[in-house]
Amino acid sequence: MSKKVLKTLLDVDGQQIPAKIYQERRRNVRANIGKNGAILRLPYGLTPQEEKDYLNWFKEYIKEQLDTHQEIREQFLGKGYKDGDVLEVGSRKYLLRIRFTDRKTHGAKIANATIYLELARKDIESHRQKAIRHLLSRTVGSDFLPEITRRVLELNQLYFQMPIKSVNLKYNSSNWGSCSSNSNLNLSTRLLFAPQAVIDYVIIHELAHLIELNHSPRFWKLVADAMPDYQRKEEWLKEHGSRCNF
Repeated sequence: MSKKVLKTLLDVDGQQIPAKIYQERRRNVRANIGKNGAILRLPYGLTPQEEKDYLNWFKEYIKEQLDTHQEIREQFLGKGYKDGDVLEVGSRKYLLRIRFTDRKTHGAKIANATIYLELARKDIESHRQKAIRHLLSRTVGSDFLPEITRRVLELNQLYFQMPIKSVNLKYNSSNWGSCSSNSNLNLSTRLLFAPQAVIDYVIIHELAHLIELNHSPRFWKLVADAMPDYQRKEEWLKEHGSRCNF
């Protein structure tokens, strides 16, 4: 029997939370919070009442996760930005002006340290908060890109002297940076909330990949030669990285 999956939105205390409900060959029931929504895994052969009971339990599980884990709440419900808020990113401050429209899409623009967000009024809150996160990331990222690019070029000249095709700031929740074989460096906009020394570490890490596209001892020697205390920067990211987000 093939696996069945239902994608849905669950009402949890008035908030629409994206969820996937799997029916599959298994003996137990399992719930967890994934990157794009809550996940419930059920075995085949449950009665309609049992499915209903597990669904109610699942909603309580999601509520508990939202109540006890700030990072999960922000993942689905955002930071709760409102018109007039001030967003601090590194040494910069941005005034947020938020307007709701009847358009189906969301948009943003920046002028004089003010970010103007136009949000679709009819979108559900979880989708809207996700859109805000990406709009702020894109807008702030474009504002910081010249500064970050200069720093990449400085560190490259100091330690590596490798050709660089492009430097990009993108919203990425799965890693802090990446480097392609075509010499493109991608850095997560979440890094902009970190101290400069930590940003430098991630830049150095990715620049070292221009020479070694792996994590071999030779790669780590390149990193250590440029930043002997790089492990302290890794520890900072592990401890504080979950709070680096829009």
